[in-house]
Amino acid sequence: MSGSNEMSRRDFIKVTTGIVGGVIGAAIGLPTIFYLIDPALKEGGKDIWVSIGKFEDMQVGVPYPFSFTRVQVNGWERTSNSFGGYAIRKSDDPNDLVILNSRCTHLACSVNWSEEAQAFLCPCHDAKFGIGGEVLDGPPPRPLDVYTEFRLTEDGRIEIFSKAG
Repeated sequence: MSGSNEMSRRDFIKVTTGIVGGVIGAAIGLPTIFYLIDPALKEGGKDIWVSIGKFEDMQVGVPYPFSFTRVQVNGWERTSNSFGGYAIRKSDDPNDLVILNSRCTHLACSVNWSEEAQAFLCPCHDAKFGIGGEVLDGPPPRPLDVYTEFRLTEDGRIEIFSKAG
């Protein structure tokens, strides 16, 4: 029966086993692969505008402290980071602000404003920064970082642009 189109019992079992195994593999494998890859396809965090306070509450020439927390999701990992800084109002013009990050540029310790010293002091290595963020003393390699993107909202709040990551 060499010219016959009939399938032998052995060939039928092979084909049926292959089809059933393929369906079971796809039914289990595809959702598993999607489950494992899905977090990598999602955005971990978004760039947002963060409110740091009302413009009217900021006194001219006096550093106004602020802080905020950002939560970032990266796959199954959820990270919460705290940020802070100081807004220095130079005049009545809302665009005449200097907004400094409070992280020391040496080892990322938080600096604090000292009214007595009229400077930002770092408790870690005695670094000293002027009211404009410039290095006055100590080991920091550069001035305090500045938030350059900010805006005044309709209700009088100052918002800074915070990038994800």
